[in-house]
Amino acid sequence: MRDLRGDQLPAWMDRVKNDDLPALHSFVNGLRRDQDAVTAGLSTPWSSGQVEGHVCRVKLLKREGFGRANLDLLRRRIILTA
Repeated sequence: MRDLRGDQLPAWMDRVKNDDLPALHSFVNGLRRDQDAVTAGLSTPWSSGQVEGHVCRVKLLKREGFGRANLDLLRRRIILTA
């Protein structure tokens, strides 16, 4: 995954299917459902990790204030913790 070799994914999935690993068979079946996107994700240097981290942080702040705070306070907390 670190070497950006998404082109090797189909061969790896075929090797897993030939082995006796039922838990990985289910994983590979899931990968095959969207194989083009998974291959692209393993081949490109771009990542949405930083954005996902901020989304997770905002959701945590929202959950903490649920039922007690209004939108203005949530906005201030998001801006101040950035």
